[in-house]
Amino acid sequence: MAPHAEEHTGSTNGAGYSSGHSTAAATAAPQDAFTVHSPNVTYTDADIKSKYTYRTTKVEAGADGKYVATPLETAYDFKTERKVPKTGMMLVGWGGNNGTTVTAGIIANKRGLVWDTKEGCQEANYYGSVVMGSTVKLGTDAKTHKDVNIPFSQVLPMVHPNDLVIGGWDISKMNMADAMDRAKVLEPTLKAQVQKEMSAMVPLPSVYYPDFIAANQEDRADNVLEGSKACNAHVEKLRQDIRDFKTANGLDKVIVMWTANTERYASVIEGVNDTADNILKSIEQGHEEVSPSSVFAVACILENAPFINGSPQNTFVPGVMQLAEKHNAFIGGDDFKSGQTKMKSALVDFLISAGIKLTSIASYNHLGNNDGKNLSSQKQFRSKEISKSNVVDDMVEANHVLYKEGEHPDHCVVIKYMPAVADNKRALDEYYAEIFLGGHQTISLFNICEDSLLASPLIIDLVVLAEMMTRIQWKAASTDGAATTEYKNFHSVLSVLSYMLKAPMTPPGTPVVNALAKQRAALTNIFRACVGLEPESDMTLEHKLF
Repeated sequence: MAPHAEEHTGSTNGAGYSSGHSTAAATAAPQDAFTVHSPNVTYTDADIKSKYTYRTTKVEAGADGKYVATPLETAYDFKTERKVPKTGMMLVGWGGNNGTTVTAGIIANKRGLVWDTKEGCQEANYYGSVVMGSTVKLGTDAKTHKDVNIPFSQVLPMVHPNDLVIGGWDISKMNMADAMDRAKVLEPTLKAQVQKEMSAMVPLPSVYYPDFIAANQEDRADNVLEGSKACNAHVEKLRQDIRDFKTANGLDKVIVMWTANTERYASVIEGVNDTADNILKSIEQGHEEVSPSSVFAVACILENAPFINGSPQNTFVPGVMQLAEKHNAFIGGDDFKSGQTKMKSALVDFLISAGIKLTSIASYNHLGNNDGKNLSSQKQFRSKEISKSNVVDDMVEANHVLYKEGEHPDHCVVIKYMPAVADNKRALDEYYAEIFLGGHQTISLFNICEDSLLASPLIIDLVVLAEMMTRIQWKAASTDGAATTEYKNFHSVLSVLSYMLKAPMTPPGTPVVNALAKQRAALTNIFRACVGLEPESDMTLEHKLF
């Protein structure tokens, strides 16, 4: 089959690409894939409203040392705006491997491109995206008693990735077509079909503070804002960039995603970045411990544009998090969870849940893309090491039968830069565990993952889901006839995005969940609550109690 060619029908400018596959989809309430027949759910042209009873169990230690478990019920009202807004996605590090790959991928899907490869004809798809490539169980068929599954994207009215308007910043002024060639990720036959659109896309100048990324990135830095330390001028310029992008493309909302280089950790210092007021003062004074990613986060918070951090550094120092809470702005992070770590969070959960005592994890990586080059610097590697090492903590802490207090598996992470393998990252893992009567089990995995082709669908998911969360509100339901409270947004820290992130952020004082199945369940069950459906228990009692 010959590659399919189609004229581009979107619009381009120096900072954006409109991939819109349907103008109507961005302006009108979509047809629902299903409706819920329940007195607890109401539909209007504007909203879906649901009454939902959240059931949990409170546990207290009794005087005799035994636990006392008490079932609790809390009634909530949810309101979900049905109109899907015209949405922009602005990427920090747009000209990198991830930015160029996700841009080309969205163009290819929008145009329905087909291209030749050595393995045959390939069609554009959104494989790897939870939103676009997975399904969720709606319920059980009334006649056949089989599960009825629907695409995840149809649970609620979500933005379609083809409708996203794409733009962003980069420290390199290379246009997106040339940057795509530099990345060496995509097939030449695909690149040829998107080259015209992408050559017209040039990233906006970005913030560049050399102390925060590896020195080996200096040769890329030819598209930077004046100044090498944080300042109010940088914050205001980024805010203006967001406003200009929004106006130029007629957008309702903009979601900003950091997919640039891993930074070193910023030192958290009292009086510098520990409170909202102090972080703003430190930016004004040009303090050296304010990172570029924190400057972007502050600009987005002040501009009320959700900001997601896809790298492992501590962008969200306490002051930035407090600023987000103060402005009711959404933030989420950290670090894309794509290949090796996603396998780890699934396998460790399986082993420990099976009663097998994992005693050591050794993870070795080598990769040859620019991410690997940047991580060859020890300070930047340390950020990645932290994000990859903490992903088993909650699973270990949950099993005090296997692990006594303070006990933890040995966990070592190594990353080496090997230019020859380019974006085809090699991940080697050995899991060593203790089994019955002092026996041992060793599991060795060799995972070759095309890094950017795994990360790009996560970018799409994070943007689509972050936007979705801006349209969901909740309030405590009145149970005694008293006046109900006003609807309000979810907490500023979007922990619901944890499934896509190695080191998921949570609101202060709340537990971190890394177990993959729990993260997926939280995401799907919150969305089910928005349409008045109970969580799927998988008890299937209807098949067992005959």
